[in-house]
Amino acid sequence: MSDEPLLVICPGGTASNRYALTLESALDGRQAQIVSRLEPGVSPAGRRILFAIPLPKDGVNLEFYQLLSVLRQSPGLLSGCTGGVMIDGENDLYTKAAARELVLAANGAHCRFPGRPLVEATGGLRNFTVQAKNADCSLEEAYHLAVRDLCERVSSFAPPRRQRPKLCVLHASSRKTSNTLALWGLVRELLEARCDITEIGLRNGTLEDCGGCPYTTCLHFGEKGDCFYGGVMVKEVYPAIRECDAVILLCPNYNDALSANLTAAVNRLTALYRTTSFADKAVFGIVVSGYSGGDLVASQLVSSLCMNKGFWLPPQFTMLETANDAGTAVRLPGIETRAAAFADRILTQLTGMEH
Repeated sequence: MSDEPLLVICPGGTASNRYALTLESALDGRQAQIVSRLEPGVSPAGRRILFAIPLPKDGVNLEFYQLLSVLRQSPGLLSGCTGGVMIDGENDLYTKAAARELVLAANGAHCRFPGRPLVEATGGLRNFTVQAKNADCSLEEAYHLAVRDLCERVSSFAPPRRQRPKLCVLHASSRKTSNTLALWGLVRELLEARCDITEIGLRNGTLEDCGGCPYTTCLHFGEKGDCFYGGVMVKEVYPAIRECDAVILLCPNYNDALSANLTAAVNRLTALYRTTSFADKAVFGIVVSGYSGGDLVASQLVSSLCMNKGFWLPPQFTMLETANDAGTAVRLPGIETRAAAFADRILTQLTGMEH
């Protein structure tokens, strides 16, 4: 862990008194360097960073978008960094959308994130109702506690390292026509000698979506490593997730979203998540779009698996490509070099050794 103070990036705007008091409470007793933007004089590489973003009622903080611009234009700027995000909104909308954009941009600049890296405060703080009840405190106190906990986790996070990582690969595609599976084939060839790989297909007819059982029902089945709906999730996916060091999702872009079966698989992880921490498991993704919108699918992986389910996010966690007709993905200019770089990132992040 770095001995440097926590770097707190607070991109401007008129912040509310609630925002200021929450930051003051979270940083009490902790060394921190507070800046409003990333400037030439600020060297962020290797730092522990809290992005603290105030959002006005319209959700538009111009300084925040300037920060996004810097991150998107600066690959490697946050090399070796570990980040967390605090979003304080004056509206009940826009907080999660802003957080997804920020995490994806910072991740592209080589920042890693621990599981559950977001604390969002909506306008009325009603999203802290459960936390406040569990901690027997006010909504404001629950908010303060959450940001303080986030600062601690960002400061102490150390990615697990494995000599021979175990990978769980999930897809719902046809091998005859899928560009995404063909691209994964290039990456898999480069990983097989160094990893144990479990690949699970979730084709039509094999997976039933989550039906939203009551919490107690979901917990009851989760404690037994089961789910009310059973099937391939319980028989194959749950055991593979428990054993793996990383999950890799192969994601063709369906209408700017994850495919139905992959979405169902993420939803069905809730029963396992009730009783099993995913904090030591990484998430990677390969996203192939026919036209555009790969960033939208990648941001879904960020919010569903990192922010909500608690998988940690390695730097540059996705490989994003555009290919339409079957078979064209593996013929894209430079694709073998990019596939090799992606395989190297997986190995480097999971083993701690350059490849």
